[in-house]
Amino acid sequence: MKKFALLATTFLACPALAQSAPETNRDPVHGDDDRVIIVTADFIDELDILAGTSVVTGDDLLRQIEPQIGDILVNQPGVSATSFSPGASRPVLRGLQGERVRVLTDGIGTLDVSNTSVDHAVTIDPLVTERIEIFRGPAALLFGSQAIGGAVNALDRRIPRAVPENGYHADAIGSYSSAYEGYSGSAAADIALGDQFVFHVDGSYRKTEDVEVGGYVLSPRLRAEQLAVAEEEFEEGHLEEAEEAQEFADRRGVLPNSATETYTLGAGFALINEGGSLGASVSYFDSRYGVPARPGAEHAHGEEGEEEHDDDHDDEEGHEEHGESPVTIDLKQYRADLRGEVFTGEGFLEKIKFRAGFSDYEHTEFEGDEVGTVFTTQGFETRLELVQNDRNGWRGVTGFQASTREFAAVGAEAFVPPNDTDQYGIFTLQEFEFGPIGLELSGRYEKTDVRSDSVAIGLEEDAVITAVDRNFNAFSIAGGVNYAIAPEVKLGLNLSRVERAPSAEELFSNGPHIATQAFEIGDPTLEKESSLGVEAYLRGETGAARFQLAAYFSRFDNFIYETDTGLEADGLPLFQFLQSDADYYGFEAQAAYDLIDRDGLTVTIDGVADYTRAEIDDDGPAPRIPALRVLGGVEASQDAFGARVEAEWVADQDRTASFEMPTDGYTMVNASVSWKPFGARNETMLILSGDNLFDVDARRHASFTKDFVPLAGRNIKLSARLSF
Repeated sequence: MKKFALLATTFLACPALAQSAPETNRDPVHGDDDRVIIVTADFIDELDILAGTSVVTGDDLLRQIEPQIGDILVNQPGVSATSFSPGASRPVLRGLQGERVRVLTDGIGTLDVSNTSVDHAVTIDPLVTERIEIFRGPAALLFGSQAIGGAVNALDRRIPRAVPENGYHADAIGSYSSAYEGYSGSAAADIALGDQFVFHVDGSYRKTEDVEVGGYVLSPRLRAEQLAVAEEEFEEGHLEEAEEAQEFADRRGVLPNSATETYTLGAGFALINEGGSLGASVSYFDSRYGVPARPGAEHAHGEEGEEEHDDDHDDEEGHEEHGESPVTIDLKQYRADLRGEVFTGEGFLEKIKFRAGFSDYEHTEFEGDEVGTVFTTQGFETRLELVQNDRNGWRGVTGFQASTREFAAVGAEAFVPPNDTDQYGIFTLQEFEFGPIGLELSGRYEKTDVRSDSVAIGLEEDAVITAVDRNFNAFSIAGGVNYAIAPEVKLGLNLSRVERAPSAEELFSNGPHIATQAFEIGDPTLEKESSLGVEAYLRGETGAARFQLAAYFSRFDNFIYETDTGLEADGLPLFQFLQSDADYYGFEAQAAYDLIDRDGLTVTIDGVADYTRAEIDDDGPAPRIPALRVLGGVEASQDAFGARVEAEWVADQDRTASFEMPTDGYTMVNASVSWKPFGARNETMLILSGDNLFDVDARRHASFTKDFVPLAGRNIKLSARLSF
């Protein structure tokens, strides 16, 4: 009933229909974009508080298409990815991930469990996504306290935003990737049924085999460990264990159990007229993907099985049974969405916008053909925004946001007990312009209730089961000032203080988590996490050059993190959630320069560089922090033809947490050529691209699985988009 009450409240806030005019944007680095594009958070589209904002759309999105949204965005400044496997990858922003990065679809949450564990996929299909926005810095708090590190917003057309000019619009995308031996395809259509009513339908399918990699599957350090294990086991006469370790060490060329299969279906409608718009959609997401095995996981799991079933299996049988049972995840999500917009005229308010979504989600983790653990969640989120008209340089937005989640996990690896989370927030952002000076102020209050009736306190047979109900009140504020040092160049400074309530996983975890190869223990007494941040930026364009530079520093109080206690439980290292102070700081830079721009020929050089350094007081470097990265490219286009070549250099990462292995750096070269057969202004396009052309062994330090899940090797892709 709570979900439907929230939905009714939001819906009643829209008594009329209205339509707002879409805005045409200019990318601060890549220049003009002739297409009309719509930003979900259009009230902050031009606000300088968003010192770090990136957009991936159109041709770039097609060129960078990958199975998961995290891997699509890694060329953007300050962005890495968890890259757990080809089937599961979330974005990492400025070294922060998980509960500190919100992943959104059309402005509200994905309503899945990808925040619960890195092996859980994000339920966004890039094949039906038209645009991805990245919000960094203090303004991201408008999307919730979980955006303390930033937010990523994916847009599709399932609820149409405009009436097609010719009464219909259709797109189809197809691609082939050699490293995955994968095929994918999608189709979408908008059909006008009269002057005001638009119907939408879409579907997609992707199938990939085990991914080819550029060398050994294991990193050099982990491979050396396995070779040492093989030698030791052989000397002790354990031939089967020695053979298993040797087999892991010798694997190369192909990553076992990394295949994926995904399909989606969606349909929606919208009523659009001069007063506004009202629309709804339903969608289905289905994915099955493998979870690559870490050396030693079978042994830990086998020992647990031995303790529970010692009458049926001896130790060797337990090892053999689990070693022969690859883990796969079968995921399904049913979702319904609602969006409306009311244009209110020339008074104080320009428009009222609302958004709501409901999800019924389930995924099953299989060990071979046997069901291991089943995760289910029902979630609802709604958002209401009151957008002000620009009145003599003063504009802004005030809004309300609410969400609820009911989560349950049943099975041997249900490391989090059933729990419910309710969250309500109000926010505002205001901008003022005084000639060359701009001022932004924003604030958010958020109330969070996290509860569970079956929290285990203590370990295994000594654990006490109790009910826990935690309530948090979080206050966040941000302010920024900028000065136009030239007509198109601004220098700015942002300050923020953001609070975040701990998640159910951080509070209530108590059990073996095979995905992270740890027995995880939460802390029901955790306090709010807060950060005090400062960010300086310079951005703009002058002549043929475009650039945006940002440097940032955040001081966290009560920073929530996991650390290795040095103990073991169920044959796994025991990790405990703790709190301490922490510092995160770094920089991002992005620039482009047009070497040639005449007679229809454009040649542009561009580059990206980023670096994050993070330290936890009394515990050393924070884990999984991406290394220094520099990416540079040259792009040329003339009429319907285009070409690009780029090189990415990533440094070694040897500033590691005590339980991490260092990660070797790499240099990766990519290239592509494109052709628009019906002219440069038509969206129909063919792209032939080659990623990792020299087939190097590359690993992202931000990944839990980087030592046994390398990035794809040489990958030749052929992609096509048909639009009419």
